[in-house]
Amino acid sequence: MTVKLGVPSKGRLMEKTFDWFGERGVTLSRAGSEREYTGAVAGADGVELILLSAGEIPREMSAGHIHLGVTGSDLVRDKLAHWETQVSEIAEMGFGHADLVLAVPMAWVDVDSLDDLDAAAAAFRARHGHRLRIATKYHRLVRDHLREHGVADYLLVDSQGATEGTVRNETAEAIADITSTGDTLRANHLKVLGQEPIHRSQATLFKARRADWTDEDRAICAALFTKLGVESR
Repeated sequence: MTVKLGVPSKGRLMEKTFDWFGERGVTLSRAGSEREYTGAVAGADGVELILLSAGEIPREMSAGHIHLGVTGSDLVRDKLAHWETQVSEIAEMGFGHADLVLAVPMAWVDVDSLDDLDAAAAAFRARHGHRLRIATKYHRLVRDHLREHGVADYLLVDSQGATEGTVRNETAEAIADITSTGDTLRANHLKVLGQEPIHRSQATLFKARRADWTDEDRAICAALFTKLGVESR
């Protein structure tokens, strides 16, 4: 048997993941062209590298198709209901940092907190006859966050493109999106609400609880974790 390790298939997340493992004595490499979705692993017996999009990795772990996965902690929390029952966090990897934040137009000078947003949403509906729209790709995280803070009078609308542009394009009144510097928000005349983000994300190594773990797989995984200097949870 082999332990299947899913990592991002392209970009800086892939490069940083390869670097992180390499610094710990495990060399990951792509096999062949960028169109191939398997790779090679040196320094860890019994581990197979699977290259996937970062968004696919949570689902593949949930389905038990891969044993381990590297992806953003935001994606796991948003794509998997009750994520703690499906995967366990093994190690935060120290790269891919970004904050999921709520943002509204800078012109909303009286809206600086979630309490302000709740009041503004009620006033918006009374004035316009429909709910205030919040554009996002992160429906579960945003919905749970707003519910926890008592904000109810809103409508989440799906954003598949540049979320920051939806307010300017008048397809939403506010947004919830990932940001690392805030520069794009400011360029689109948006300001972040509240003191804390909805979630502080970073690349994280996860272990799938629902994979078909044989005794041999557990031994392979334990040896890998020892080499990486991390503990199973």
